[in-house]
Amino acid sequence: MNRIEITNDLSFSRIIYGMWRLADDTDTSAAHVQAKLEVCLEQGITTMDQADIYGGYAAEEVLGKALAAAPQLKEQIEIVTKCDILIPAGRYADSAQVKYYDTSPAHIVASVDHSLRLMGVDKIDTLLIHRPDPLMNHIETGAALDQIVASGKVRSVGVSNFKLHDWTLLQSAMDTPLITNQIELSLTAHHGFTNGDVAYLQERAIPIMAWSPLGGGSLVSGEGNAELRTAMTSVAQENDVDIGAVAVAWLVAHPARIMPVMGTNNISRIKRLSDALNVNMDRQTWYKLYTAALGNEVP
Repeated sequence: MNRIEITNDLSFSRIIYGMWRLADDTDTSAAHVQAKLEVCLEQGITTMDQADIYGGYAAEEVLGKALAAAPQLKEQIEIVTKCDILIPAGRYADSAQVKYYDTSPAHIVASVDHSLRLMGVDKIDTLLIHRPDPLMNHIETGAALDQIVASGKVRSVGVSNFKLHDWTLLQSAMDTPLITNQIELSLTAHHGFTNGDVAYLQERAIPIMAWSPLGGGSLVSGEGNAELRTAMTSVAQENDVDIGAVAVAWLVAHPARIMPVMGTNNISRIKRLSDALNVNMDRQTWYKLYTAALGNEVP
């Protein structure tokens, strides 16, 4: 599997394994999680996407127990995690009366320390601010992100779900470059290709992490756009893959260096995540799928 250079000394696998549902599996044992990691590694999928809030603040701990049982895996993977979302449940049940965002330096530093403890690692490869915070003091937040990189606890920092104005505001107060934006992109969430989200990052050669590349599962479940499903099925049959691989290949074909974040607990599906890289996605095929997704031909 080819890799995407993030910094001079850090690269990510082109496909990223998403751990949003890791703690929701019926089997969260260290051995079962280890099996998922090993299946990823067999395909060259080395980058793992986490967040403090995933699984009701439980997913990082589930991963940490697996890494404690198989510490050799720590050196074979890159860990991305996120912070700033608080909900009135789980870890913050005593203080969070409403769901809110906290990009204060104190919260960022505390979240990093907590994530390091839960996952049992010495360093986070990339920390993302999970959601734009309308109350963000960009000078204080930027300084905090610079600080955690300088401390050695985090190798790089980025954001998630930021619009370009959110990005430029935060970056203006930082010495450390933001290295990625994780945004929703798929055949059902394709507006980023025309509203400037992708173009802004592509212009600056900043790789993009794409969450929900299967449209929340709708692209493989048979719901919604029948014309799109027919088009995807045709491409899948031509390439001897499932339609999920076609949806991912559509993103990978774009020149903006998009890294789809794939989340599943099913090991047989994890084994097929790399199939997307074997799909022949030429320009006309890309536009056939795009046309079906739009419901009309391009202007």
